[in-house]
Order: sequence, then C-alpha cells, then structure tokens
Amino acid sequence: MPEVDYREVQRRFAAYLRDPEHHPPPEGIEERRLAIYRRLFINNIEDLLGRAYPVLRRLHGPERWLRLARDFYREHGCHTPYFPRLAEEFLEYLTQEREPGVDDFPFLAELAHYERAEVEVAQQEDVSDTSADTGVGRNGDLLTGVPVLAGVVRLLAYEYPVHRIGPDFVPRAPGEDPTYLVVFRDRDHHVRFIELNPLSARMLWRIRNDPAPGHEVIAGVAAEFGLELSDGLQSSAEELLRHWTERGLLAGVRPAFQPEASRSR
Repeated sequence: MPEVDYREVQRRFAAYLRDPEHHPPPEGIEERRLAIYRRLFINNIEDLLGRAYPVLRRLHGPERWLRLARDFYREHGCHTPYFPRLAEEFLEYLTQEREPGVDDFPFLAELAHYERAEVEVAQQEDVSDTSADTGVGRNGDLLTGVPVLAGVVRLLAYEYPVHRIGPDFVPRAPGEDPTYLVVFRDRDHHVRFIELNPLSARMLWRIRNDPAPGHEVIAGVAAEFGLELSDGLQSSAEELLRHWTERGLLAGVRPAFQPEASRSR
C-alpha cells in the first residue's frame, strides 16, 4: 500500500476549498462532507467580513456580498494566522490587489478604508499623556497656547463622501471636491467623526505635525491659502478650535514655553 502524502492532501484540499470550480478535491472524500466544509469555511469568512464592514454588506446584498467574499477567499494569500485579523487582509485585498469588477461600486476601496478606520480608532490604545504633569489643560488660551490633539485621531481624505454612503445614497462619481474627515475618540471613549473643509483639515494637519501656538497655526494656514489674516478670520478659527476642544477632538492646550524642569521630566 503506497504511503499517503498528507501534506499534498492538505494542499489539494485547501486549493479546493478556496476555488472549487478550478481545483478538484482530494480523492476518497464524499461529496456530502465536502459540501459541509465548503459552506463552513465560506460562511465563516462572509460573516466575519460582514460584521467588520456592515455598510458594504448592506449595499451589496446577500448574493453580491457572498461573491465578493469568495473572490477574497480565492484570490488573496493571507499573511496572518489569526482569524480576527482577516478584516485587515480584506482591506489590503480591496485597496491593493483587486481588479475592479463590472458590478463593483466605484467607491468600494474608499468606503472599506473608512469603515476600517472607525474600528481602528475604537480599538487603538491611547499612549498619549495628557495628565496634569504635561501642562495640558482645557481652559488654556487657544491662540497663545499650543493646541494638543486627542490621543486617538485619524485624518482622512477621500474622493467620495464615504461618511454619507448607505442604501439611500449611492454615488456613481466622485464629488466635485475631496471629502476631508477626522475620526477620533472623545473623552468618553466614543468614536466620533467631523467633516472638514480644506482649511480646517490643514489646521488639524499642522496641529498634529507641526505643533505651534494657535495664532501661528492660523497664520500659517492663511498664508498657504493666500488669505488675508483678518480679525474675522482669526476669530472664526479660534471659535473652531474652541468647538474642537468641546467635542473632545482637542485634548486641550499646553503652554508654548514650558520651564526647563518641566520639559526634562
């Protein structure tokens, strides 16, 4: 009796489960059992992805969503051994590998990215330190002090208004202007988002990447957009900073110049 190569059996079985239309099953397994395995594997994948991307699943409907899950299962070689991380692999497949199908939504990859960003903001560990020792306070002067972002913040830009997409709004073409969003976790640990215009998006970018007193942030953005730094513009920008602080997008304000002892701790 010839020795069975179990690795080859496993390889053929895996290929069959991923793509039963183009790969035959291993010999000696009855069709009833093969059908059970097929349903078990694809149903688990489809259900996990659907819970991770609920808006996408509702838009597709059961049949189209199952086809998309099958495409992912067949085409993508996962790099993680952990089942819960398949949602990340699905996003990689949609944004980097999938060739758009004739019935694909044009915003498929962008909406998936946005849905995943919400989950990541909800789950990300906050490693920032906004305690009293850092000098960050909610009642500081927003113009002379340095605005500080909340601990978990994602700045996003899309061609499509992904935050509005749903069964009642399915755009077929990009918006006239890019959609700028910030997704963050507020002080009560709730995930929130705010739609931004180009100026407010740039303000947040500067606050995150080039910390400076509020009046310098406002002046820098005004210069970038070729705007006169009028009293009205500065007042509107200060009000926006105050609104972000109230919403929890800004953790508060820290002094522009801290004592040497405070900085060295």
